Amino acid sequence: MQVAFPQELPETHRALVLSSPSQPPEVRNIPTPQPCPAAHSPHRRANIFYNSREIYNRTGPYPFPMPLVTGTSAVGRIAAAGSDAVMFKPGQLVPIDSFIRARDNPRTSLLMDVHEGFTDGSRKLMRGEWRDGTHAKYAKIPLENCHLLNESVLVRKYGIKIGLCALSQLVVPYDGLADMDLRPGETIIVAPVTSPISSVAVKVALAMGAHVIAMGPNVEILKYICRPYLERIETVQITGDVQVDTKSLQSFGPIDAYLDISPADATNSTHFRSCILALRHGGRISFMASVRGDLALPVVEFVRRNLQMKGKWVYSIQNIKDLIKMVEYGVLKLGDQKFERFAWRIGRRRLIRLRNML
Repeated sequence: MQVAFPQELPETHRALVLSSPSQPPEVRNIPTPQPCPAAHSPHRRANIFYNSREIYNRTGPYPFPMPLVTGTSAVGRIAAAGSDAVMFKPGQLVPIDSFIRARDNPRTSLLMDVHEGFTDGSRKLMRGEWRDGTHAKYAKIPLENCHLLNESVLVRKYGIKIGLCALSQLVVPYDGLADMDLRPGETIIVAPVTSPISSVAVKVALAMGAHVIAMGPNVEILKYICRPYLERIETVQITGDVQVDTKSLQSFGPIDAYLDISPADATNSTHFRSCILALRHGGRISFMASVRGDLALPVVEFVRRNLQMKGKWVYSIQNIKDLIKMVEYGVLKLGDQKFERFAWRIGRRRLIRLRNML
């Protein structure tokens, strides 16, 4: 299904602009972004990150230029397509990927509206062409950051519409799981599972056919956030005793893989060592943690048992396409998401947004 859009975009549109971390963002009328070669201007519904307060107040490690239009990943309809687009047309429904890569150097990358990256090239992109995000009526998005959806299947057959906003959260753990070549029937540890956001890794691993052991410091919280699939997983508490936790993990049989999604403050957690020691010979580790500081790892065990460890930041374009196929074929279901509807008050304007509560 396609929705008709005017042939010409309006000269201005409303956007949420952040000028200072000490002041709330403001709704302003600004020039409407125009599509250029290799870019689209979608009309979209945007996500709100669970840690947006930390990002926009600059209380975390999130460097980005100001002023800028806020907003990261989203789902929207193309209002205008770049002159070199051959598959995208106005009215098509597309998810918007917020992980932007330089076309002439894919290793140069940034997270829209969150992090300007680590190189001069990524900072150039975010301070220039790809400065503004999606909390606006229109947004200019790189062509390769939009992906075609089978709307007739997703919306008409499965009734999914708002739930498509969850794609941006699901693809992050999927990339780590795919990168370690997780196979159906394998046993994997997902740790630490401490929030609804981290629980999506459990959901994706189950959809890939794995036997999942979810590990977290609080069993009650762990069971609560994994309640939609609690009967299909094992749970282990992080007690702080490496030997006890290792034996608890190994009680479920040989463990093939371990996905780590630790938050920044988990540097001193004992679960790193427990999970590594619990792996079978030839076990695999995908490290997607955001911990600050260095970890003390059991190097001798890596050598003695041929363990493999790979780091992964964000995701690849191919894995986004693969994840969309999983959703379209019904392998990965989006129907159990919950969304919280809430409002931001900025001056006299009341902005309604949807926050994914996976």
